This record gives sequence, C-alpha cells and structure tokens, in this order.
Amino acid sequence: MKIFDRKIEIRSRYKLTKHNLPIIYTPGVAEAAKAVAKNKKKIFDYTWKNNSVAIVSDGSAVLGLGNLGPEAALPVMEGKAVLFKELANVDAVPIVLATQNTEKIVETVKNIAPAFGGINLEDISAPRCFEIEKRLIAELNIPVFHDDQHGTAIVVLAGLINALKVVKKNIRKAKVVVSGAGAAGIATTKLLLRYGAKNIIVFDSWGPICPRCAYNRNDAKAELAKVTNRDNFMGNLREALHGADVFVGVSAKRLLKAADISKMNRGSVVFAMSNPIPEITYKEAKFGGAAVAATGRSDFPNQINNALVFPGIFRGALDTRTRLITDKIKVRAAEAIAGLVKSPKSDRIVPEVLDRRVAKAVADVF
Repeated sequence: MKIFDRKIEIRSRYKLTKHNLPIIYTPGVAEAAKAVAKNKKKIFDYTWKNNSVAIVSDGSAVLGLGNLGPEAALPVMEGKAVLFKELANVDAVPIVLATQNTEKIVETVKNIAPAFGGINLEDISAPRCFEIEKRLIAELNIPVFHDDQHGTAIVVLAGLINALKVVKKNIRKAKVVVSGAGAAGIATTKLLLRYGAKNIIVFDSWGPICPRCAYNRNDAKAELAKVTNRDNFMGNLREALHGADVFVGVSAKRLLKAADISKMNRGSVVFAMSNPIPEITYKEAKFGGAAVAATGRSDFPNQINNALVFPGIFRGALDTRTRLITDKIKVRAAEAIAGLVKSPKSDRIVPEVLDRRVAKAVADVF
C-alpha cells in the first residue's frame, strides 16, 4: 500500500444481476420511496441511514498541522472512514467543505443530514467548532459528535484512569497541567472535571487561563477560567509543572524537555499528544522521570488515539438511535476502554488501536 493513494471506495452489498436489478433500481426503488414519503422513519429500515455517518471537515485544523484547507483534509477523512468500517462496520463518507464560515457550515450539514444516521465533525478549529456543534446538536435529530473534542477527552480519561492506577494516585488530589485550550484541551478539561479532578491549570499559547490571566479570550475559555486554576497561577508552562502529577499536551510540538518533567512529582504521568510531533517525545519524558508516558503515535507504547473511541461511539448511537451523546455516556465509554486492560502497567494503559474488542465495549455503554 502507498501513502499517496485513495483509501476507500463504495461497493454494493449485492452482486448486480438482471434478476435483482428491478429491486435494487427501478421499479423497486419506487416502492421504497413511496413508503418513506408516507413515513419518514422508514428511511432507517429501507436505506443505509441506520449505518451511515458523514465525516465533515473544513480543513481549518488538520491534525496538528493547522489550517491546510479542505483538499488537504480529505486524506485524513478517508483514513477515518476506513477505521469506521474496519473497527465498527459503520459506513462513513468523507465530506470536506470549501468554506470556513460558521453559518454556511451549519447550513450545509443540515442540508445533507437526511442521508446520514450521524455527523462526525472533524478538524474544525476552535472556537468556531463549539458553536457549530452546539447548533447542529440542537437542530438535527441525529447524533452529532465533534471527535477532536470528545473523542480526545474520552481516550485521555481512559488512559488516565489506568495511569493513575499504575502510580497509585487519586484524580481528586492530583495536580493536572493541560497544554492547549483549543477543541481538544477544553473538552478534555471539562471531562476530567466531570470525573472528579479538582486541580487543573490550562494553558493556551499566551499563558495560563484564569480570571486575572492574560489569555487569548473567547467564551469557551472564559467558562474554563471559572472552574480551573483555583490558585490563579500566572507563571509559564514549565513553572506550572513543578509539583504536578499529570501533564496533558494537546497543543504544539517540542514544548518541553526532560528537565521539565523531572520537576514533576514522583510517579508523574505525561500524555504528550500533539501530532505528528508531540510536546515531548516518549523517550525524553521517560528519561525525565515520567512513571507513565504516552503519545498519540503508534511507534511507541501507550498510543492515546481517538480511534479507540469514535467507531464504537457511532456504532452504539446508531444501534440504539441515540440522538444526544451525553457526558454520562462519555465517562462510561472511557471506563469501558480502560476496563479492557485488566492489569495496567507503565507501558500498557490502553488497548491497542486495532483491538477488535474496543468498538463493541464502547458501543455497549449505550
């Protein structure tokens, strides 16, 4: 297989013959069309809607590479479509939009929604992604899930549940430092707080977030400022790591060195997940004294990757016709993923991405 190659195609579930042509196409499809016109709920029975997801991106936040545009986003969306099908048997269609206007994105997704059973928003930059998701959840009758936010949050929580078991620490007492206040960082912080974390400091590119801090302000960060950084810490990221128990990086490459990790508490946990190059490499984090280190990469232990989440989330939502993916479901999904690792170790806190048990375990929480 080549890197520069198309990854997906659409195939019929049936071999086309002269005998089934009248059923697959005209005149048979007319009967299905009339039945759906009479009762729109029948679309789930007579079409692929009960197993289909649109993966929608505007290319404004592609991986950790930035605003590359819709064309450059397409290979990523194709890759996700492969994972949807292979891991959860969900038919996913990559759709990249030639606009980064919030109103136009919302309108477009609403207009294409009748063909799909769910909407996976992907690689849309903050803070626009928050409004886009919020509005689509309110205005559509199918599940909408921004994977960069909630997929990341769920898999981080899953990894942290087991990492804290390894180092024998309680999330309620742990000092957590989060680097990155975009879609992933904000959603992750909110879910960690929901799970019981009490002491979190979040950094954006300007510095720490707090009511008195000079952070790059928007409504999502203003909300975060009210519930994090309880001591109004105003130093830099490296200083915040002094006496910290957990570092979660969803920001930018090469922000930290081994010496910074050495300032953390004994039994430190380091999740450096910027892709493709993390905030600190796995080897550097371990050299700095991290008891548990993880990245988003597949070439080192502990790959904290959204692929552990989104296939099962949509499998479960489609199977149960769940419209709203709540925080309760997200926590249960994280616990289900963590629970597949029966005896967590420093180099194994989450299942492998291709572990076929994961999607089913996540789907079963619905």
